[in-house]
Formats: sequence, C-alpha cells, structure tokens
Amino acid sequence: MSHSDKPVPESNNRLRGSLTSDINKPDFRELDLGSPVSPLRSQPRGLTTTTTTTSSSSSSSSGSVTGRIRHAPVTGRSGSVTGSQSGSRSDSVTSNSQQPLSSSSSATSPSTAAANVLPTGNICPSGKIQITGMTQSRSRSDVLGSGTGTYGHGSIMRGGGGSSVSPAKPISTRQALSSPVTVGGSSRSSPVAVGSDPEEVKRVGNEMYKKGLFSEALKLYDKAIALSPTNAAYRSNRAAALTGLSRIGEAVKECEEALRLDPNYGRAHHRLALLLIRLGQVDSARKHLCLFGKPSDPMELRKLEAVENHMSKCADARKLGDWKAALMEADAAIVSGADFSPQLGMCKVEALLKLHRLDDARSKLLEVPKAEPFPSSCSQTRFSGIACEAYTYFVKAHIEMALGRFENAVMAAEKASKIDPRSNEVAMLHNTVTLVARARVRGNDLYKSERYTEASSAYAEGLRLDPCNAILYCNRAACWFKLGMWERSVEDCNQALRFQPRYTKPLLRRAACNNKMERWAAAVSDYEALRKELPHDKEVAESLFHAQVALKKSRGEEVLNMEFGGEVEEVYSREQFKAAMNLPGVSVIHFSTVSDHQCKQLSPFVDSLCTRYPSIHFLKVDIDKCPSIGNAENVRVVPTVKIYKNGTRVKEIVCPSKEVLEYSVRHYSG
Repeated sequence: MSHSDKPVPESNNRLRGSLTSDINKPDFRELDLGSPVSPLRSQPRGLTTTTTTTSSSSSSSSGSVTGRIRHAPVTGRSGSVTGSQSGSRSDSVTSNSQQPLSSSSSATSPSTAAANVLPTGNICPSGKIQITGMTQSRSRSDVLGSGTGTYGHGSIMRGGGGSSVSPAKPISTRQALSSPVTVGGSSRSSPVAVGSDPEEVKRVGNEMYKKGLFSEALKLYDKAIALSPTNAAYRSNRAAALTGLSRIGEAVKECEEALRLDPNYGRAHHRLALLLIRLGQVDSARKHLCLFGKPSDPMELRKLEAVENHMSKCADARKLGDWKAALMEADAAIVSGADFSPQLGMCKVEALLKLHRLDDARSKLLEVPKAEPFPSSCSQTRFSGIACEAYTYFVKAHIEMALGRFENAVMAAEKASKIDPRSNEVAMLHNTVTLVARARVRGNDLYKSERYTEASSAYAEGLRLDPCNAILYCNRAACWFKLGMWERSVEDCNQALRFQPRYTKPLLRRAACNNKMERWAAAVSDYEALRKELPHDKEVAESLFHAQVALKKSRGEEVLNMEFGGEVEEVYSREQFKAAMNLPGVSVIHFSTVSDHQCKQLSPFVDSLCTRYPSIHFLKVDIDKCPSIGNAENVRVVPTVKIYKNGTRVKEIVCPSKEVLEYSVRHYSG
C-alpha cells in the first residue's frame, strides 16, 4: 500500500475503505435380447455449451503518448517538494456495482496545463466520477523563459535572466509505452501509457473494468499487484474483475487475501459478503456484512435474510423427503440472490432424481455452478447436515447409480466420505453404493455363466439396498426371460420403466415377452413406442412389422404377400400397376420424372419412409417412361403421391411436403 507523508489516524485507518454474487454402459455387448448387459438403444442427446469470450480493448489517455514527459518536482511557497506520487491510498470498487475506483494519485505538478489534468475521486455506481479535487492552473501564464513549465527537451530561461534551469528528465517513448492497452481494437486508438507506477496501472485497469473488459482489467491488476504485493486495494479490485468473469471461487480467495493484508478494509469485507451470498454461504456472509455492528446497506441485509430463509426451508423439505417443496425452495433461494450456489444446484438435481425425472436431473447437473477452486473457507460449511463440497459428490454418486455407472458412483461416494467423514448420511451412502456395485458385478458374472436363477438372486440383493434402481430391475427381467418366466419379466420391466420412462432396454424386453405370450396388441404398442425413440433401428422396424402381421392374423384379416422392408418398387406396365393397387393393406405410389428437381428431392425421402414403415408397399412410376399410367391416373403435375388401401384410393397429394407426406403415411398405416 502507498502511504502519505503524514501519518493517518487509527480511526481514519479503520474506515478508509468506506462502504458504498450414458445411460447404463454395458460390461459387454450381447446381441441376445434377453441379456441384462446388452447396450441400450437410445438416441444420443447432445448439450451445447456456450463459451463467452471477452475481447480486449483499450482506451486513449488524456495525455500525449509520444515523448510524454514526467514533470520534475516543483518547490512550493513553503519550500516543500511535491512528489510525483500521491500519498493517499486509492480505494477499490463501490459496493453495489463492484466497479474499481479511479486512482486518486496525481503525478503532475501544480503548474500542469488544465488540458492534461485528470479528475480524481471515487467511481459512483452510475459510472460517473465524483470529483474530490482537481489541480488548478495558476492565474499567471507560462511564457517562454519564465521557468514555470516544461516545454520539451531544451533549456528554459527565466524572464530574460542569465540563470538557467536544468531541463526535466523526460521518459522515453519505450518506457512510456511499456504496457500499452488498445481500446476497442481500433487502429485509430492511442495506446495508454502504463509505466511502473502501480497506481497508474490500477487506474488504467479501472478504465478497462468500467468498459466491461474484465480480462484486460485483470491483467492490469495483476501487474499492479506484482509492483506492490502488499496493497489490499489491488487484491480487492482483482476480485471484482474475477467476479465479472464468473470466477467466483477465485474472487473469494482474493477478497480473503485483501483482508489478510488489511483486516480493517471495509470494502473488501463488503465485497466478500456479496460473493458469499451468491455462493449460499449465508452465515459467513453475515459476519462480513455486519462487520461494524450493522450493515452499510439494508437492501443487502434483506437479500441475505431472504436467501437464508429459503435455504432453511429447502433443507427442512429435503430431510422430510418432500422433494417438490425442496425443488421449489431451492429455486426461490437462487432467485433471491444465491445464483452461484453449488449446493442449491445439486439439491435441485437430487430432487429431480427422487421424483424419477432422470433426464431433467442429468440436464440440471450440467448447469450447476462450479465455484472452482472451491474456497477452503466454505468447504466445511454444512447444507442439510452435509459439508457443502461433500454434498456435491453425494448427489453425483446417486445419479451415477441411477444411470448404472456403478464404478463412478463408488468413486464419488468415496470422495464425499473423505471430505466429510463425520456425516452419517454420507457414510451410509458409501456403504450402500459399494454393496450394490458388488451385487451387480456378481449378478453379471452369474448371468454370463448361464446361472440365471442365482443371477436373479444377486440382482435382488442389490434391489433390497437400492429399491428404485431401474438397471437392476432390467437385469433381473433378463434372467426371468431366459428362464421362460414371461410374466415376472414383464413385471420387472414395468418397474424399470416406472423409474426411468425413456429407458429403452426394458421396453425392448417387455415387447419380446409379449411376443412370447402372443399379446400382439401390447407388443405392437411397445414396438411403436420404440420406433419413436429409435426411428432408424431396422431390428425394431422388423419386429414391429412381424407383430403387426401377427395382430392382423389374430383378428382374421387377410395378410397375403406381406413381406418386410425391401426397396421402393418401380412400376413399368399398367398390369403391374393394377396388381400393386389391389394388394392387401396400404400402398403408396409416387408419380415422378427424372428431370424434375422437386422429384429428385422427394425420392430419397420416400426411400426412407419405405424403411421406417415396412408394412406399407411403396411404388414409383416414372410418367416419362410409362405415359399410359400417367394418363390413366390423370397425373398432370409431378411429384404426385396417391395412397391406396385394400385396392381403394384414399388420398391424393400434389407436390407434397415431407411433413404432409409422412403424416399421411403414418395415418393410413394404422
């Protein structure tokens, strides 16, 4: 910290910082549908992560760049020498806006021209400068030879006298531009001179901060700290820049370092309190916010109390197992001000998991704020009886278990146990996860050895410890399937789908069981649901086709010449066309020409529909090659699609869009 020539009284020293947030991965791939460890058939769901970059910019200085001259000390009336640096410490960022302060130091002599004078004072929340003092030019004018000004590199003669004054030693251009900062990336902008004066470096950093250029400001604050490592204000300003970059954990550490250097630095206490509120550390925040007995801003105290109230209700709801209330109170606490709280984010993940909304829980897990490195002063703060940092791994262990990643779950539980060894809830989870993982491994080994009854018992042991685990239910259903116990297999599949509605493996297994029991309507329903999840899976499409054929047969419908899949059949004669129209079921006929651009675009889509709706006959007629068919069907515009059902035309679409065509095909396929 910089010091003035005169000692600062202790009372002023205390107040000088015046106060103004995969799904279950298999152990191996088994093509048999009944395997408990065959891969899941699921669509990849990607999540886009947006990265925000801060462009560097700079501002032009109010002074000249080339040949910038530092003024020599000027002897005042009393004979004292005015130094080139200010003795008082410049304060940091205001409390609400968290903006760094402009430097209050002045490196100019009293005789400096007014055009080169920078106002000093604090930066208000509005961004304006509250002027506390400004160097005034003297009433007398500086004339050549008066000896009152510095005009360049030559000698200056006073009033025609014979005595000369030694010229002020100028700073070289290279020295003046040792750390140039370019504003806005404009080639017309002049670089700001940043020399070895830490107050000047900080002042330029404050300018960058006010422009929202937090990365540039951070670099300048780093340089100021390197020049003056014991200045608490520089550490506090660095915390402000880190906050702007959403590096909250690092910002907390910088505030703590500022307070280590100056325990009475009020502004650092206030900034740290605001950061701790954002992290949900309300008890610690209160200590810093009410350092001198009462808060400087009643609004901040009300924010702290609102966060504290909702977090308390959230923890109570969690203990009672009221997960809907826990989810609601966690959201309310975040809205109230704890917007960067990892424990509240993880509480929402846990609540969604307990409500069997696994997909939502996985999405929320990616949105949980990461205060890394986690401040050591916050790591042992407790949320719902568990250390905050341990709670993060506690919830991760739960979600890894639900997804069937048992090894990952064990590692997460071990980390939680090491961070908080005295929590009974963490210890119980660690024990449970370890035993469930062992039961699953033993069940898989027995299943591979075709000891299905013993394997089912091993999975049952895991379910006694974790009765909501969809993976274990699905694995046990595979054992019942192998043992020919279709009903029991369906029951376990139903349980798995209860806890994970979009889990495709139990849906496949249940459809296979319904096939075995000749419950064709139920099988068709399951396969149709699978087609929505896995639209390009040919095995599912073929299974659906055979189930549909079997259902038609069970209803007494005629199913002659029904074959699965194939390609779009091209029609070359009127006889072939008439035979196709009279086929049982649904036929889709695409009239086109090779030369038409719209037909070229639609043809690949018709080919894909042929694969996705294998029970439907798809035919193609080129009216240039077979004009007689086009004339007989009165086709004047291509592409045209006609749909026939059991020999009767039910739909004609001229120049159909892909959406309309698929909707019509799906409608008549039922």
